[in-house]
Amino acid sequence: TVALKRMLNFNVPPVKNSTGEPVWKVLIYDRFGQDIISPLLSVKELRDMGITLHLLLHSDRDAIPDVPAVYFVMPTEENIDRMCQDLRNQLYESYYLNFISAISRSKLEDIANAAIGANAVTQVAKVFDQYLNFITLEDDMFVLCNQNKELVSYRAINRPDITDTEMETIMDTIVDSLFCFFVTLGAIPIIRCSRGTAAEMVAVKLDKKLRENLRDARNSLFTGDTLGAGQFSFQRPLLVLVDRNIDLATPLHHTWTYQALVHDVLDFHLNRVNLEESAGTESTPAGARPKKKNKKSYDLTTSDKFWQKHKGSPFPEVAESVQQELESYRAQEDEVKRLKSIMGIEGEDEGAISMLSDNTAKLTSAVSSLPELLEKKRLIDLHTNVATAVLEHIKSRKLDVYFEYEEKIMSKSTLDKSLLDMISDPDAGTPEDKMRLFLIYYISSAQAPSEIDLEQYKKALMDAGCNLAPLSYIKQWKAFTKMASAPTSYGNATPKPLGLFSRVMNTGSQFVMEGVKNLVLKQQNLPVTRILDNLMEMKSNPETDDYRYFDPKMLRGSDSSVPRNKNPFQEAIVFVVGGGNYIEYQNLIDYIKGKQGKHVLYGCSELFNATQFIKQV
Repeated sequence: TVALKRMLNFNVPPVKNSTGEPVWKVLIYDRFGQDIISPLLSVKELRDMGITLHLLLHSDRDAIPDVPAVYFVMPTEENIDRMCQDLRNQLYESYYLNFISAISRSKLEDIANAAIGANAVTQVAKVFDQYLNFITLEDDMFVLCNQNKELVSYRAINRPDITDTEMETIMDTIVDSLFCFFVTLGAIPIIRCSRGTAAEMVAVKLDKKLRENLRDARNSLFTGDTLGAGQFSFQRPLLVLVDRNIDLATPLHHTWTYQALVHDVLDFHLNRVNLEESAGTESTPAGARPKKKNKKSYDLTTSDKFWQKHKGSPFPEVAESVQQELESYRAQEDEVKRLKSIMGIEGEDEGAISMLSDNTAKLTSAVSSLPELLEKKRLIDLHTNVATAVLEHIKSRKLDVYFEYEEKIMSKSTLDKSLLDMISDPDAGTPEDKMRLFLIYYISSAQAPSEIDLEQYKKALMDAGCNLAPLSYIKQWKAFTKMASAPTSYGNATPKPLGLFSRVMNTGSQFVMEGVKNLVLKQQNLPVTRILDNLMEMKSNPETDDYRYFDPKMLRGSDSSVPRNKNPFQEAIVFVVGGGNYIEYQNLIDYIKGKQGKHVLYGCSELFNATQFIKQV
């Protein structure tokens, strides 16, 4: 956010208390730029920075000859052509060109030639490489890209027929974004990764790129005066590169925390959730067209206090909190109404006069808290709608049952109901839910089920309407990763049902929670969190002992897995090559809460929910 604001201020740090109007300007971005800015800056914040108009580069734009324009785009062939065209058409007063990722020498010359041709050299005020080619969704979470994400998707990396050059391109794309990330942080990490995976390829390339940048001292991007110099303690952060293939069960897992559920069952994308409002129940006259469903979208951002507080909570708790918020809001609203009615008292009633003076004070304070009240109301409505939509899915698909059952499978507890019964129960879940459940069972089982059993399961899945394509991939994967001998353990904590919801919930609440289990989560570390714990705390563990160790600051790269630094790390970045999810993110956040003064950031090449993941498998 700091880097973006600096860019919008013509690449000078904004002065805190400068009086007077900001310089009015136009912001021109491409889809990549839009995805980077939109989760971080609202339209209002842009306006405060002096941005009157923000337009896509490839839209029809009118000339505004007396205004400076700030461009924020990827240095692609077509973008550069369009910028040269803008120069020729003399659209703006001056041009501040910012590239999301570093621009090549030859493309820079193209712009220079166009500027000379258009006689606009003096108007091109600044050209900057911003190194901002990643999308920050939370203070502690980022993804690489959203446009063209199929180019770095799980499937792209794990295709059996991939050529070496294609793999190189994918790795370079990922490394470019990670490099941008560290330039923006202003820190050189110490890199650890598992051997023989895509994560290792990323590590080797990133190490090389950081090393080359450091070697060229004059042009190094990591010298003292960077933005991030003050963000980190003197100690360097640890970067743990993990491959998605170490744990394929978690991305398929049904979940129970608010943010992960929203991502799993609703259309939640770059911090914005899109809901279809169900049309009213009033009957449509015969022959009339059915009402169109309204689409509504809500932003779930860091400024939403309710979201910040509850996004990691189990769903039942969230429903209860929404209800409490609503009640406290109503109480405040009633207070304002009560004061208003007292104020309208007629006649010279002694009591009323004496009440007036202290009520005036009360009313003044009530009125001044109105904007706050309205904001509170907006958030309550938002979360009521979102939570109700999630609840509909939980109830219609019995997601609580799935979640509990999968947790038992993953923690090897005894099952109270056979898997076949779950699959063939017509009331429980969609075909996809059943497929997810079966794949988790298949991945987590120590020995694969016998052919006879497998046929029986397959038949049940087919009868339930499942698409069996993912199974064949997971079968190959299981045979290939010789992990079958020791399947990843997921701890052994199962969720404890607390009985049905508390009485409050059953009586006055707008959430009809009947029949939904009130499950409480136990903190148990998922594989990714366990790996981080070993590496961050310098624990010896067969799982991570042979992880490679890179230190880009060392003059000669040495291929060792012996860490030079023996102290535990304070800051770490976990990056999953091949895609991540909110379940893992939440698990890391819960883990680090217990560690004083430590920070973890979670990043992934793309963010997918189970539906999107199953399609890639």
